[in-house]
Amino acid sequence: MSLLDVRDVVTAYGKIEALKGVSLEVAQGSITCLLGPNGAGKTTLMLTIAGILRPRRGSIRFGGEDIAGGAPHAIVARGVALVPENRLVFPRMSVVENLQAGAYQRNDKTAVAEDMEKMFARFPRLRERAAQAAGTLSGGEQQMLAVARALMSRPRLLLMDEPSLGLAPLVVEEIFRIVSELNRDGVSIFLVEQNAHMALKVAQHFYLIEQGRISFSGTPGALAEDEVIRRAYLGSAKT
Repeated sequence: MSLLDVRDVVTAYGKIEALKGVSLEVAQGSITCLLGPNGAGKTTLMLTIAGILRPRRGSIRFGGEDIAGGAPHAIVARGVALVPENRLVFPRMSVVENLQAGAYQRNDKTAVAEDMEKMFARFPRLRERAAQAAGTLSGGEQQMLAVARALMSRPRLLLMDEPSLGLAPLVVEEIFRIVSELNRDGVSIFLVEQNAHMALKVAQHFYLIEQGRISFSGTPGALAEDEVIRRAYLGSAKT
């Protein structure tokens, strides 16, 4: 069953269309990955789904309701949370304050405190640095904080924009382990990722976006069989 259904979405910066009629689906309970070169429209799509950018036309249905053009806080309230590219934690705020910011729309203080404890259990390094300014954390720790902050809103769908960007290989493996755990716990995930090798280990469906248009949709097996994609994203042709 489709949780997110994007249909014919066009998003523009002035006269320049970054998304030129994008259509895709994210199934309930799945990890779906969007691949594409720099400038193809990946981040624009994420920001459009999250309500930070308004589409010029098209529909974005989440759980059967059209959220296209909705305010970001309203989209978060419906169950969509974004882990942005480059993490974008609040650098002068502590780890705890960042997590509290993720739950800013919630009034259930006891449940928020319980969820914060769950975040510290899932990300032990954040507990160790609870009072530390987020800007002083390592890149991997900031990525964990960005994920935990998003989870504090109790999302049904987690949008993750390049979670492995700029991180050391061991940290990347840990981030993808966390992605798999979250999915097993019931969170659907829409992932933008350049590391196709890692994405192949966790995602059930792939899309490729090029110049603002979807050019491929298929399973991991179909992705690995496509020689052009193999050359561009997996570093080898089929032998």
